[in-house]
Amino acid sequence: MSEEKRILELDKYEYGVIFHSLNDKRTALLKEKQPTDAIDDVLIKVIDAPSLKKRRERYRADER
Repeated sequence: MSEEKRILELDKYEYGVIFHSLNDKRTALLKEKQPTDAIDDVLIKVIDAPSLKKRRERYRADER
């Protein structure tokens, strides 16, 4: 069974809100000595997410 995936388009401000919210949650969990695995996974996806410009460049390269 495949998982449903979602694509979000965020401007710089919205990206920052997501990034800082996840980072703040991770910091709070660390202070409480709670596991951060799920937050870490999502935070890495946010950090590694390509910009729309990079997605278009990659798509054009795949067409060749």
